[in-house]
This record gives sequence, C-alpha cells and structure tokens, in this order.
Amino acid sequence: MSSAAAPTLSLPGDPPGGRRAAWVWGIGVAVYFVAIIFRTSLGVAGLDAADRFHVNASALSTFSILQLLVYAGMQIPVGLMVDRLGTKKVLTLGAVLFTLGQLGFALSPSYGMALASRALLGCGDAMTFISVLRLGARWFPARRGPLIGQVAALFGMAGNLVSTLFIARALHGFGWTTTFAGSSVAGVVVLVLLLLFLKDHPEGHEPPPAEHAGAAYVRKQIAASWREPGTRLGMWVHFTTQFPAMVFLLLWGLPFLVEAQGLSRSTAGELLTLVVLSNMAFGLVYGQIIARHHAARAPLALGTVTVTALLWASAIFYPGDHAPMWLLIVLCVVLGACGPASMIGFDFARPANPPERQGTASGIVNMGGFIASMTTLFAVGVLLDATDDNYRIAFASVFVLEALGVSQILRLHSRATHRERNHHVVSRVEAVHVPV
Repeated sequence: MSSAAAPTLSLPGDPPGGRRAAWVWGIGVAVYFVAIIFRTSLGVAGLDAADRFHVNASALSTFSILQLLVYAGMQIPVGLMVDRLGTKKVLTLGAVLFTLGQLGFALSPSYGMALASRALLGCGDAMTFISVLRLGARWFPARRGPLIGQVAALFGMAGNLVSTLFIARALHGFGWTTTFAGSSVAGVVVLVLLLLFLKDHPEGHEPPPAEHAGAAYVRKQIAASWREPGTRLGMWVHFTTQFPAMVFLLLWGLPFLVEAQGLSRSTAGELLTLVVLSNMAFGLVYGQIIARHHAARAPLALGTVTVTALLWASAIFYPGDHAPMWLLIVLCVVLGACGPASMIGFDFARPANPPERQGTASGIVNMGGFIASMTTLFAVGVLLDATDDNYRIAFASVFVLEALGVSQILRLHSRATHRERNHHVVSRVEAVHVPV
C-alpha cells in the first residue's frame, strides 16, 4: 500500500509493534475516548441545556458551533505542535484542557460561562486525534497505518456510545451538575495514565531532530502540506462525509426526532445509539475494504455521500407529519457510515506527505469535517428560529455543503491519485533496503 512507503523512510527501521506498542497506543486512545465522551455529551443534553440556560435554538447551537470553531481553528496549530513537540506533551495539555472544560460546564451558572467552558473543552479535544494518529505511526509498522486510524476512530465512537447510553440516563437520574462533574473524573484518570506510562516512541526509533520552530518553519510546513493534492482531497473528503452524522449526534438529532418526528426521548436516544453502533460496524468493514482495495477509497466516500443524501431527503420530506419508523432506522444506520468514510480523507493525505509533515497534513484534513459541521449547526439553528421550527427547511441546508464537497472531490481526485501513483513508484525504489 502506498501509504506504508513514506513513513518507513525517516526511521532506522519500522517500529516493532507488539504488546508494548498496543499498551502505549491504548493509553493515547483512552485519552481520545474520554475526549469524545465530553465532546458528544451535549448531544444528549441539548433539550436540558435549553431549559437550564433559557435559550432558543440559535443560542443552543452556539454551544456546539463555538466548540467546533475552536476545534477546527486548532487543527493546524496542533498538527505543528505534534510535529514539533511530540505526542505526550500535546496529549497532556489536551487532557488538562478538556477536563477543565467539562468540569466548568457542570458548574456554570450562566450561559456565558457555559460557552467559555465548551470552548475550553473544544481546545483540549482538538489535541487528541492527531496525537493518537502520530502515536500509532511511531509505535506500529507503517503498513498498519490505515488500520490503526480506523481502530482509533472505532474507540472514539465507543465514547459516543457512552454518551448516548449513560450520560443521557444519568442526566435524568442525577441531574446536570452531578452528571457532568462526575464524568470529568474520567479526564483525571487518563491524564494520570498518560503522565506515568505514555512514551512518544520506542527506544531506538527516535525521529530526526525537528527544525527550529519559527514563522518560517510554520509557513513551510503548512505550504508544503497544502501544495499536495492528496492533502486537499483528503480535506474535502473529510468535509463532505463527516458532517451529517456529526450534526445529528452532536446537537440536532435528538430535537429532530422528538419535536419533528414525535418520538419519545427514550426512543430517540435508542436511534442515536443505533447511529453509533452502525458507525462502529461500518468502520470495521470500510477498513478491511480499503486495506484490500486501495482504489476503493473515492467510490466508498462518494457512495456514502450519495446514499446519505438520499436517505436524509427521504426522511425530512416524507409526506405527512412524520416519517415511518423503518425509514428513521435506515437513516440512522446509513449515518453510521459517515464517520468511517471521513477517515478515508487521512488515507489520501498520508501517502502524499513525508513523516515530518504528517501532523500538519492531518490537521488540515481534520479541519474539513468540523468546518462543515460548524457551518451546518449554525445554519440549522438560524433556520429553525426563522421558520418557526420547520425542520424540513432547516435540515435541507445539508445538501448545499454536500454538493460543494462532491464538486471539489471530483475536481481533485485524478490529480491526487496520479501524483500518489508516481510518488509510490519512487518510494518503492528508495525503500528497497528499508525493513518493512
């Protein structure tokens, strides 16, 4: 696989993998797992937050918009930090910030303080996934890169499952403050684990010394990553595939199912859980398909977008007041494919960039879906207020961004794959004597 060739060139040999690698990487994944619990906890608490802070739909959407704005804005700086400082320092800072954000959200007496807490949480959350991708690249053989990324995302969705199954129930059993403050303890636990046991790389596999950090270094990293068609293609794949499910899970799914479709909160929660379970299943399937058939990346991404758009339109424009339950179930199953499809973006960017730019390139890709999610969250909130809670009009805003993303994917795909093919040929020649 072409994604395996480039990372092997910068190290004395491939990292050995094995049990110790799994243990160290597992600690990083645990940090990401907790970050996802905190990120998605608002998705099951949207109606509670509206009541607690006495806000309308637009103000409620601001919680998630601000969190995602911070997250998206931090992606390139975080990528540069990971390339420069290593994983442990960045993950430690991230864990401290998202734990303080979750605790602050629990204790906030006002809407303004709650907003600040979600922004702090978004900043810490932004430091996790790119760090985990880098940690996997430093501890496992490069040929396992795509599988490591999909497994990390799978554990992230397990964090989303915790939100839908436990946070939602705890809110009604223990109340707002106890639920969010209690969950913040998980952040303390993973912080202790990473401080005690996490290492950036195995012995004998130190990365080459980083360049002097300065404005010139930053410009060089960003410009070189952006020049690669594979990086831009990866960003647009991430942009187009991820956001429908993110918008549904992060904030608007529960209100849509309860207020527009007339379901009970418990039934709506079960459908959100179905999205998460479907995501985990699709992650395993997509990972195996891409591992065996690298050319399937673009068809899988575009196919996911097409089917998602068709089911989304069928559900929101179904004749009558409510869509039938079978259609909502199918929609939630299909939304589960959005997350695994977004991971394909990293599989385009990885082989296009050398190891010293992997963090920066991953940051650019990771911005895509979160920019799309942030834009749609805002659009839905504004349209709901402007149309007296007409979910059909508000949810139709999804199609605008999907059309934009598909046009960019089609524009960049041939250029990126041609360059990747040429790079793969050169890399294979250069890597003849490198252990794999």
